[in-house]
Amino acid sequence: MGGLILLRPWWLLALPVIAALAVVLWRRRARLGDWERVVRPEMMAALRRLGHVEAGRRGARGLWAMAAAGLVVLALSGPATQRREAAAFANLDGVILVLDASPSMTGAEAWGQMLTAGRAAISGLGARPAALVVVAGDAYHGAELSADHRELAQTWQLVGPGTVPDKGSRPWLGLEKAGEVLREARLVSADVVLFSDGGGLGPEALEAAAALVRAGARVSVVAPEGVPPAEVLARAGGGEVFSPREGVALGAFLAEAGRTRLERADYPLLFLADHGRYLLLLALLPLLAGFRRRLA
Repeated sequence: MGGLILLRPWWLLALPVIAALAVVLWRRRARLGDWERVVRPEMMAALRRLGHVEAGRRGARGLWAMAAAGLVVLALSGPATQRREAAAFANLDGVILVLDASPSMTGAEAWGQMLTAGRAAISGLGARPAALVVVAGDAYHGAELSADHRELAQTWQLVGPGTVPDKGSRPWLGLEKAGEVLREARLVSADVVLFSDGGGLGPEALEAAAALVRAGARVSVVAPEGVPPAEVLARAGGGEVFSPREGVALGAFLAEAGRTRLERADYPLLFLADHGRYLLLLALLPLLAGFRRRLA
């Protein structure tokens, strides 16, 4: 979405009716007690010269009222713009990054690219709160669910060899830990992103991904190209597979994914600013103009 959006566009159907009424008032240009119908033209001209007749304002009040009505209708149609940095609620949508810090990961040449992809993902979170789970032989909370992405990025960058004391590669434990975060935060929806080299992505990981899907999450995987287990896991989790070189694409995916799901779940006003109230204030101006009096 982009640009101006109408939240209640059906109100615009009233505009042709208001325009028709305005045309009728302009053509008739008559008010209750219009003396032009009964007074001779030369007498009306004399009264105008004496200042006893308001010239050029016949039907003006009705036209001002129609202008105000038009602005009210535009206000009721709900003109809104998208708020890209709208405040998020922790219990609506979040992102859980699961980083495999096993020796096979931290000792690989692609480790630096993994960290870079993670930083790109964090930069694309927008207002979505995020958490970090670090896993090797066991899984630990690296960073609690929070909208403080700067602290998350700092913690992410500090992960390296020896961060997890338990040797091994059990990514399914990280996915299970992500499920705990999901339940404790009572998230309506979430994106879980596993950073892995493909080690340990077996039946246990598929079972953990299925549990996350049932809880309302979607599982994506960042892995080197040509790792079939990663593709299978992402397909089972309803997510996507990204290579470590596709950090920008991952960030864009996370930026739009949660927004789209919440909008489909009837949370559109979290991302839209309704400007109708300002049009209601503008509608007061023609009303005041319609009631203005001629100064003596």
